[in-house]
Amino acid sequence: MNEKKVVVVIVEGPSDENAIGGILKEYFSSEEVQFAVVHGDITSDYSTNIDNVVSKINNLIEGIKIKYGYKRGDFIRIIHIADTDGVFVKGCIRKAEVSGVQYFEDHIECMSVEEVDKRNKHKSEIMCKLYTTGKINNIMYRLYFNSCNLEHVLYDELKNFSDDEKELLSDEFAEKYEGRYQEFIEYISDEKIAVSGDYKDTWKYIQKDKNSLCRHSNMHLIFE
Repeated sequence: MNEKKVVVVIVEGPSDENAIGGILKEYFSSEEVQFAVVHGDITSDYSTNIDNVVSKINNLIEGIKIKYGYKRGDFIRIIHIADTDGVFVKGCIRKAEVSGVQYFEDHIECMSVEEVDKRNKHKSEIMCKLYTTGKINNIMYRLYFNSCNLEHVLYDELKNFSDDEKELLSDEFAEKYEGRYQEFIEYISDEKIAVSGDYKDTWKYIQKDKNSLCRHSNMHLIFE
């Protein structure tokens, strides 16, 4: 019989789990922390829409439930961490001869402005749907953002990292804060990164102007 309650953390990739997994497990030491690694971005996947995204997340929880033999009542919290990728910006996407999408704190460069506009509209609608979803199958759910992405927030680097680079950076970050979760909370709560206000306030802020390209996060609210 499982006595501990379960906190599920949904992240985009294994380097995300590697960077902050130990911190969250230490902070939630009285609970069991289980990660659901999506290996991509559920909010920008075109097979995801505002009608099915909640059921997709519920399927992730169901998979953990089956894998570890949990009961539905064992789950107490879903923490979903996602990148904003600058999707709330308007009028600052520039066509350029670049590989993929390049992010800057005041604009985005890409080969096809139309494609990035399409992605931004799609992803922003899903993010707005999720942040206003307070519960999933009666489990408390919150979507936390990193802008423009997790590497930008944690490492103060705004570039397209390779998977190998992400792995190296996440290893170094995890080692730095091993056994020091309180120091991480102080780091992520610094006014240079943390958006002030309550959960809804942070989401209102990140949707304004070019804020979804700047180095901001509301992950500090995980620890309040």
